[in-house]
Amino acid sequence: MLGTTFTLAVRSILRHKLRSFLTTLGIIIGVAAVVAMVTLGKATTAAAQAQVASLGTNILQVRPGQGFGRGGGGPRPPDFKIEDVDAIREQVGGVTAIAPMAQTSATVIYQGANWSTTINGTTNSYFRVQPWPLASGRTFSPQEEQAGKAVCIIGNTVRTNLFRGGEAVGARIRVNGVSCDVIGTLTTRGQGGFGDQDDVILMPIKQVQRRFTGNRDVRLMMVGFDPAYSSEQVQASISAVLRERRSITGGKQDDFNIFDTAQISQTLTGITTLLTQIVTAVAAISLIVGGIGIMNIMLVSVTERTREIGIRLAIGAIANEVLMQFLVEAIVLSMLGGLMGLVLAQVAVAVLTPLMQVPWTFDLRINIIAFAISALIGIVFGFFPARRAASLNPIDALRHE
Repeated sequence: MLGTTFTLAVRSILRHKLRSFLTTLGIIIGVAAVVAMVTLGKATTAAAQAQVASLGTNILQVRPGQGFGRGGGGPRPPDFKIEDVDAIREQVGGVTAIAPMAQTSATVIYQGANWSTTINGTTNSYFRVQPWPLASGRTFSPQEEQAGKAVCIIGNTVRTNLFRGGEAVGARIRVNGVSCDVIGTLTTRGQGGFGDQDDVILMPIKQVQRRFTGNRDVRLMMVGFDPAYSSEQVQASISAVLRERRSITGGKQDDFNIFDTAQISQTLTGITTLLTQIVTAVAAISLIVGGIGIMNIMLVSVTERTREIGIRLAIGAIANEVLMQFLVEAIVLSMLGGLMGLVLAQVAVAVLTPLMQVPWTFDLRINIIAFAISALIGIVFGFFPARRAASLNPIDALRHE
C-alpha cells in the first residue's frame, strides 16, 4: 500500500514539474541558507581559534587602557616604559620571556614597488614568547638590538608585494625614507579575525623608537609564562607590579589590561557562535515560509482533484488512504526541496570558503538535521490539506465541477 501511495505521489508531482519546483523553492532556500550559515560559522570559528593558537600558548598581552581600545571618554592612558618591562621580567615569578613592542605604520619601497604595512619594533624575545619561525635568514644579533641598527625581518605579504616572491634576504629597502637591510623573512600565518598577520615588518625596538615614534614608549608587552604557573597567578603579579609603577592606589581602576590568548580564543568563539545562531535563526524563517507554500499548493491540488478523490472514495478507498496519498505527496515535495537545498548549500560553501579564507569542512550532523527538518515540515504543513481531502463527502466530490 505504501509503495502504491508513494508512486501516486511521485506521478502527481511529475505531472506539474514547474509548479512542484516553485513549491519547493522556499524549502530549498531555507535548507541551503541554514546549512551554509552553520557550516561557514563553524569554519570561521575554527579559523579564529587556529589563528589564536598560532600566537602560542601561555602568553599574556599587556596593553594600556581598559580594553583593546582606549576605553572610557577620558584621555588616553600612558604607554609603558622599558623599565616596566625590566620590572616584570625581574619581579614576576613564572615569566619565561617578555617582548616589548613599539608599533607604527609606514610605506615601504623597493626598486619602484611600494607597500603600506605595520612596523613592530621588538627584541629577539618576541620569537621566544610565541612560535613564529623564520622562513629564511636570521634574527637580530645582540649588537643590532643594543645599537638599534636599521635591520628588519619581513612578513610574507610584504615580501610578496615588494619582491614578487623573489629572494628578500640581503636586499635593502626604504621604510619611510629610512634604509633598512632585510636579514630574515617570516613563515606564513595567514589571515583571519586579526587581519593579515603576515603584513608586518619587525625591527629592533630602539630603531623604531628613535626613527619612527620619536619616544621610548612601549605600546604592547607580550609575556610568556611557565605552564606550571596559573594564568591568573601571573596576571595578578603583573597587575601588582604595574599598579605600583603607575601609581595606581586604593580602589582606583587599572589603566592597563591583560589578555590571555586563551581568553581571546573563548571571546572570539563566543562572538562567532552567537552571530551564527542569529543568522541561522533568520535563515530558518524561510523554512516556515516554504512550509506555508507547500500547504497552499496542496490545498489547490485538493480542489483541482476533488472529482478524483470522490471517485476513489466511491469505489471503496477509505479516508486514511486518501489522507496518506496527499500527506506523502507533501512529504516528498519537502524532502526533494531539502535534498536540492543541501546540494546548493555545499556549492555555496565551496565558493565562499576560499573567498573568506577559512577551512571548509563537511558537517554531516547539520546536513542530517536540516534534511530531517525539511521532512518534518512536509508532515506538519501537509497534514491539513491531506485531512481536508480525506474528509470530503464522496457524493459532493463527484458533483464538483
